[in-house]
Amino acid sequence: MSESKGARTLDFGAYLRTETVGGMVLLAAAALALVFANTPLSGFYQAVRDFAVGPEALHLHLTIGDWAKDGLLAIFFFVAGLELKRELVVGELADRKAAALPVIAALGGMVVPALVAFGIGHGNPGASTAWAIPMATDIAFALGVLSLTGSWLPTAARVFLLSLAVVDDLGAIIVIAVLFTDGLSLLWLVTAVVLCVAYWFAQHKRITTPWLYVPLAIAVWIAVHSTGVHATIAGVVLGLLTRVKRDPGEETAPSARLEHRLQPWSAGVVVPVFAFFAAGVPVDGEALTSISQDPISIAVIVGLVVGKVVGIVGTAMLGVKLGLGSKPNGVSWWDLSALGFLGGVGFTVSLLIAELSLSGDAAERAKAAVLIASVLASLLGSALLLIRGRRARRDRSVA
Repeated sequence: MSESKGARTLDFGAYLRTETVGGMVLLAAAALALVFANTPLSGFYQAVRDFAVGPEALHLHLTIGDWAKDGLLAIFFFVAGLELKRELVVGELADRKAAALPVIAALGGMVVPALVAFGIGHGNPGASTAWAIPMATDIAFALGVLSLTGSWLPTAARVFLLSLAVVDDLGAIIVIAVLFTDGLSLLWLVTAVVLCVAYWFAQHKRITTPWLYVPLAIAVWIAVHSTGVHATIAGVVLGLLTRVKRDPGEETAPSARLEHRLQPWSAGVVVPVFAFFAAGVPVDGEALTSISQDPISIAVIVGLVVGKVVGIVGTAMLGVKLGLGSKPNGVSWWDLSALGFLGGVGFTVSLLIAELSLSGDAAERAKAAVLIASVLASLLGSALLLIRGRRARRDRSVA
């Protein structure tokens, strides 16, 4: 009986590891949040989101929404850190030539949307930080759409989008660390550094017990939260400090084991819970009118839907022309344009930056703009993929 239960648990974990399912759960959570926020349940939704809990002595008396944003999302960033470290050390980004084009495209996909958003929003309240909102790409959402509408594409296309999204995440992490550090506490910063060194030392000494790592990770998170740096940075740092190469006789490296265990929780619980508390914004006629008249919201939408594809495809073309990188085998410029649109699916990290950079009604409008832009970008990317898929099938039938 226990063996059957274990098998079911393993199967469910594997189910949650697929990009399609992760994207669907994320969308379901966001849709549920929109239902709560735009019905008579909105009062209950806001009361739950704004209910504060936690020890005041550790500066952790936070609302449920803040616990989702600062606490739970640290697990998502830990998994992102593990994935980033793996890609840099033993994955696609370890090969400079193979990594060149997605890295170049990712840089363009961050810089161009930021410039577009800054240009449109310049001079308006919040524009000094809101330009960062359209920089990010949501890995789960974008890869989920690709799995649904572009499954016929070669593996190189998925690798390109994944590598691009990983570099995007790194850029977003740097932006969050630099822009949203408030009143840096030197004492807590030193404490966080010492604890991170202890984590690295334990990894170096091949210690594997969770009885050490779980309390140590919680302590690092508390220390980073208390420094004034956004607490999710703790997850990224610990992910980057985790060993990714397995020793002789070791079945898997620590990073692979942790990613295997935590990714289903990240995709199935952490990100959906964050999305549920972040995506609950009004989208009635009045709200949509205010968004259409708000330069910051327009900047976010144009940045994600237009700036992303222009930045990604434009810099990729420039990189190929200058001989800095090569287009993935079997992937056309039409396909890369579709991937460029999917890069405009900001969602998780864009919602986080919107909450960090703005407040009140301005933050609500910006988050609604992220939702609108992510839907538009996914629809445009899907349309290009479906058209290309029909053409590919027709060509094969003629041949």
